[in-house]
Amino acid sequence: MAFSDRKFLIPSYLYSTTSANSSKNLSTALDNHHGNMDKNNFLIAAPKEGSGYKVEMYTPAFYAASTIGGILSCGLTHTAVTPLDLVKCNMQIDPAKFKSISSGFGILLKEQGIRGLFRGWAPTFLGYSAQGACKYGFYEYFKKYYSDLAGAENAVKYKTLIYLAGSASAEVIADVALCPFEAVKVRVQTQPGFARGLSDGLPKFVKAEGAAGLYKGIVPLWGRQIPYTMMKFASFETIVEQLYKHAIPTPKDQCSNTTQLGVSFAGGYLAGILCAVVSHPADNLVSFLNNAKGATVGDAVNKLGVWGLCTRGLPLRIFMIGTLTGAQWGIYDSFKVFVGLPTTGGAPPPAQK
Repeated sequence: MAFSDRKFLIPSYLYSTTSANSSKNLSTALDNHHGNMDKNNFLIAAPKEGSGYKVEMYTPAFYAASTIGGILSCGLTHTAVTPLDLVKCNMQIDPAKFKSISSGFGILLKEQGIRGLFRGWAPTFLGYSAQGACKYGFYEYFKKYYSDLAGAENAVKYKTLIYLAGSASAEVIADVALCPFEAVKVRVQTQPGFARGLSDGLPKFVKAEGAAGLYKGIVPLWGRQIPYTMMKFASFETIVEQLYKHAIPTPKDQCSNTTQLGVSFAGGYLAGILCAVVSHPADNLVSFLNNAKGATVGDAVNKLGVWGLCTRGLPLRIFMIGTLTGAQWGIYDSFKVFVGLPTTGGAPPPAQK
């Protein structure tokens, strides 16, 4: 049986190997061992310069690797930009006091010192680690699931719709994991004296508003994160494909890991800019609702205005989210390379016959 006739392998188009001979090796391995192989899984050749590990696609080990990569990419990066997030949240909540990025940092340093710039790091780390685990792990799962539903030809033809549907589905789950931590984080960061961090902030929050209060912001969080994640994944995959097509003189399978990871960071940074613009109004809503007990969306619109919802704190968020998203894709793809998986995205596959 020829490699191109194996229709059940169509989801593999979403990944490109990093060895020039990998396609030949993969086809040979399949032809030699297809009788002993589960038709839903196959072995990806380890990329050049990798760890030497090999992970089978769409196995528990593959989804575990995706989950761990998501934890590292989101938990570490969001924690690292805690000072930027702290200034952004205070600019959204109290614009009269925090009028600009520079003055915001100055006020926080004067009032709380260097340590104060990392206030809320614990709920940030735990919350976004949980979110990243679900975001990336379920994205890989749903991407394959929707590819299988679409069938061979449609999976290629409508790949962008698959990226959008897969990322939206994953983010619905990811935000359920994130929401309680986000609620405590915002309260700790924007109400000095409320709590030192997660350990005392969580019980205080629950005592004041009940356990259900932790999910008061779930709808605006979905409103912020689902468009953000759809843009993050679909635009990243498209940008990377275009970079390899128009900006990189060497085919992806002939590029070094360093080059490929550089493309991942660049694609992630550009995607992050788009993410920030699309999700910023909902980000303002999340901060407003989590800061004031009993506040509603109508209260936020009346106080901030439509223009304020769309623009307040946006320049800082563009810088923060661009850097964050670029770093996330760099970390995620670095981990994939480490376990013997190819980096995400690349040139589209040839049309299936």
